[in-house]
Amino acid sequence: MYVIIVGCGRVGSELAKLLSSEGHNVVVVDRSPKSFDRLGKTFNGMTLVGNGFDVELLKQAGIAQADAFCSVTNGDNSNIVAAQVAKKIFKVPKVIARVYDPSRADIYKSLGLDIISGTILFAAMIRDKIIESRFSSYLIESKDVGVLEIEVDKDIAGKTVEEINMPGELLVVMIKGIKGVILPEYKTRLQKNDVIMALVKTESLDTVRSRFKI
Repeated sequence: MYVIIVGCGRVGSELAKLLSSEGHNVVVVDRSPKSFDRLGKTFNGMTLVGNGFDVELLKQAGIAQADAFCSVTNGDNSNIVAAQVAKKIFKVPKVIARVYDPSRADIYKSLGLDIISGTILFAAMIRDKIIESRFSSYLIESKDVGVLEIEVDKDIAGKTVEEINMPGELLVVMIKGIKGVILPEYKTRLQKNDVIMALVKTESLDTVRSRFKI
């Protein structure tokens, strides 16, 4: 993929290094040349100094061929403007903007942008640890449904996924076992010490805890 990242702070630089190490073509834009030091010596992408909403600079960055555009500076307004330029003017297929202010997130989503709010995600992570350390609602960006890890003990070992599922409350989607990770079928049988990953309705957590004694 061809990805343009605006903002080379902690998030932007880590994202750039990750994508670059996976073989993607990455261009990083930042107003401060010094910020590119975070990329390290192994980064093999392109760096450009300037604003992420500068049309001419984005053309230089190759935005016409970009598959994705991410604006992750420390300014909400800059991120939104840059994202709208990428989406509305250059028609980039995938546009993502980082937003700090949670109250703005829904407003910006209504503009058709993919919004990532670190404030909301971090709060959700802490909330999940308080409610149930095995539960991660932030993984699917919904307060209504989350992912729960359940270790298979003697009480449920030997049962099939179909027997474990709780219609409308819990759905097993992955099993981590001795042989690695599998996406199970309904007739897949659980082995002791397997770890199942299940989608769970948040309001059903107490019911699920009771059934699996966790």
